[in-house]
Amino acid sequence: MQNQAHHVVIVGGGFGGLYTAKTLAKAKVRLTLLDRRNFHLFQPLLYQVATGALSPANIATPLRAILRHNANTQVMLAEVSGIDPANHRLLLTDGELTYDTLILATGVTHAYFGHDTWTQYAPGLKTIEDATTIRAHILKAFENAERETDPARIRGWLTFVVIGGGPTGVEMAGALAELAQHTLKRNFRNINPAEARVLLIEGTERILPTYPPDLSSDVTTTLTKMGVTVMTNAMVTDVQSDGVCYLQNNKTEQIHVHTILWAAGIQASPIGRMVAQTLGVELDRIGRVIVQPDLTLLGHPEIFVIGDLANFSHQGEKPLPGVAQVAIQQGRYAAHLIKARLNGKTLPPFHYRDLGNMASIGRASAVADFGGLHLHGFIGWLAWLFIHIVNLIDFENRQLVMLQWAWSYFTRNRAARLITGEEALPVGRPR
Repeated sequence: MQNQAHHVVIVGGGFGGLYTAKTLAKAKVRLTLLDRRNFHLFQPLLYQVATGALSPANIATPLRAILRHNANTQVMLAEVSGIDPANHRLLLTDGELTYDTLILATGVTHAYFGHDTWTQYAPGLKTIEDATTIRAHILKAFENAERETDPARIRGWLTFVVIGGGPTGVEMAGALAELAQHTLKRNFRNINPAEARVLLIEGTERILPTYPPDLSSDVTTTLTKMGVTVMTNAMVTDVQSDGVCYLQNNKTEQIHVHTILWAAGIQASPIGRMVAQTLGVELDRIGRVIVQPDLTLLGHPEIFVIGDLANFSHQGEKPLPGVAQVAIQQGRYAAHLIKARLNGKTLPPFHYRDLGNMASIGRASAVADFGGLHLHGFIGWLAWLFIHIVNLIDFENRQLVMLQWAWSYFTRNRAARLITGEEALPVGRPR
């Protein structure tokens, strides 16, 4: 009976929190999973919502539906306002919870390197709202270009800048090129969408800098063939409503553009700062919590930090990357360690098994890094397709996404090209 009363509280319904809960489904614990949102979001496919290939419901599933078979689990819609470790209390904006074990898995958001004013001009991509806002910006750019008569203004509307050459930036740039070159073909009367320019700006010497050089080179070649201008060693210095300034080869350049998308930086959720202030633990430069080899906090073995919020630096020279597989494996490890502790046992430190990295460039083209095995082109795309389908949480979502992708593959159509929200209103066109 004592084990059954052990209360595990998980904050965050992303990959880390969700897989902790799923692994504890039959454990003799009382489990509460809370999140500010009532759904789990499959973030790796957000860029496809932002470019009209998928609808939000295709990549989001209600947490209650996912965990409906967990008899020991309660799902709670709530927001954390503080932690009282001395009394094992989690403070909420509308109440409190007591815990025996606390797991923090609240992830990260985008960061602008101290230039927070850029947020309004260059939206990042972390939430469903971000994706639909970006989708509206992109589609409205073509609509505004259709109504212009000045060639310079048309060129401004048909220019798209993606800042950041990591996987998100690469996938976004490729999807934008496909949208302009193929999907919108013959949709307009006064403009040719294929004349749109897509610029991908990366501050380091190559895009996909965390991937092997041969894959980075392959992606650069493919994007260039798709019509994307890849700009490396280009450091963005200013972002405004009508342009981007960047420094390249010691020379400052400016691009006149209305649609700017941010994929260049991240910072940990505010929960990280809260933990540091309350418990005195160390944070890294982007606000991630430094964790122990077993994913707990120094001096607080009852508190785990997992996923993107955690800086795990006990394996290799660099912290583990902020990817879904890290969060999934850490969630499972935390659950197994909790079960072991309840039986008076312990486990070896967490060890991450690298299953590889991959990025989709466009239709039937992707790259994958599986250690010594590097996949390019169509084979890489098949691997990317299979792994993303398998990791979608809900079976119905898998079927819908497969049907959408099959339709898009053969028709090059993107069915979810809807301008919604405030962006749908005709509020005028900036000049």
